[in-house]
Amino acid sequence: MKKRFWAAITAAAMTAVSVAGCGGGSSTAGGAGNTPAAEVPTEPFGDTIKYDPSVAINDGKDITVELWEWGSDELFQQVIDGYTAIHPNVTFKLVNNPWEDYWTKLPLALDGANGPALFNVHNSYHENLINYMAPLDIPTADLETDFTGVEAHVIDDKVYYIDYGMMTGSVYYNKEMWQAAGLTDADIPKTWDEMIEVAKKLTIKEGDQIVQAGLNFNDDFHQNYLLGLNYQLGENLFLEDGKTPNVTSDSMKKVMQMLVDMYQVEGIGSQDFGEKGSDSFGQGQSAMVIQWGHYYNTLNTTWSDIDFGVFEIPTFDGNPYAYNRYNGESTFGINKNAPADQQAVAQDFVKYFLANDDAQIAFCLAMSVFPAKKSLADNEQVLENPSLQVLAEHIDRYIWPGPMPSTMETSLKKAGEDIFFNGVDIDTALNEAQQNIIKDMASSSFESVENLYKYAE
Repeated sequence: MKKRFWAAITAAAMTAVSVAGCGGGSSTAGGAGNTPAAEVPTEPFGDTIKYDPSVAINDGKDITVELWEWGSDELFQQVIDGYTAIHPNVTFKLVNNPWEDYWTKLPLALDGANGPALFNVHNSYHENLINYMAPLDIPTADLETDFTGVEAHVIDDKVYYIDYGMMTGSVYYNKEMWQAAGLTDADIPKTWDEMIEVAKKLTIKEGDQIVQAGLNFNDDFHQNYLLGLNYQLGENLFLEDGKTPNVTSDSMKKVMQMLVDMYQVEGIGSQDFGEKGSDSFGQGQSAMVIQWGHYYNTLNTTWSDIDFGVFEIPTFDGNPYAYNRYNGESTFGINKNAPADQQAVAQDFVKYFLANDDAQIAFCLAMSVFPAKKSLADNEQVLENPSLQVLAEHIDRYIWPGPMPSTMETSLKKAGEDIFFNGVDIDTALNEAQQNIIKDMASSSFESVENLYKYAE
């Protein structure tokens, strides 16, 4: 979910809307970056968090602010251009670092005197960054009024970043294969039992050999199944202390057994058919996969010849405690070690970003994430994206466990691989994963926020 979807962002960003702003009367001015002139707002805009473009920044004196990111210059430049059109005295130095280098270079830069005032955040690196971050100069109550999930980001009554969008898993299916199997929209499964029956109809074999998998979860079963379907069965990923993993739970064993049975009993796929389910679907070899929202952009850019549809992930009984987990795409971080005048611009820029609906929509569409801004939940542009539209009805039934340490993914991936490829039994594999996670998290400050879920029991 981290770097994989960024390859598709540039193309998506090129079609995103202008983010100069919105509001009352306007004048016209060109922003930085040699982009076309856009309407510049002159009246305050936003919901509870409002941005007033009439307020001068840095007393109107010229100032340069550095912003680090790892993804798409075009997307970030849109927001910068909108902001600098309002405040032409502000110049941004946009620095793009490859994902592989970003998380090494950024902490080193923030630890010095010349680090960027603003930087892109991913919550998987929360522990590496939080000690360098300044809290947002926006009342927490205002953030909570406008955005979903803010309470999970409160640390000692302060908020350092929030989610602007939420990404989770949905089912992507090949429409041509669906039609060839005699399936219609009425056959879209709501439960896992129905999902298996549909997958059987979509599976094609020559003798004992699969030539078309009905469902393929190779390489990402840990992300899209083991770290989410437990919620459907009413169990969290962590115990009540918020620190101890719960991967040996009955629900985890049930999910793992279901995956084994899908391949070894129902025969709707195989661990030996397609190294990666996502690639196998894109190459026209598998009829269904469960992928996170980034996959929508990947299909439209890398495998644009695939005619695909999307539907919400099935459940066990149709009335789940939660459908799955989600992860948030984060707002910018502010460097607490930056000079005071640069921090003031950074704080103002973040407020501009949060208040600006056009900017929120542009980022959410480019990243294919459901808006965390509550007023955009029924936005027409957002709902035109099928991977977001299928989430709209139940978006409050997805859980964020917090910025989980990567050992949760890597340990469960190893457990599944041991089961499928090395003949290890489920109990043994999950017990080993549990112990590995406990050992790896011994020095971690992570604490689950599952208890903040709206429907927590």
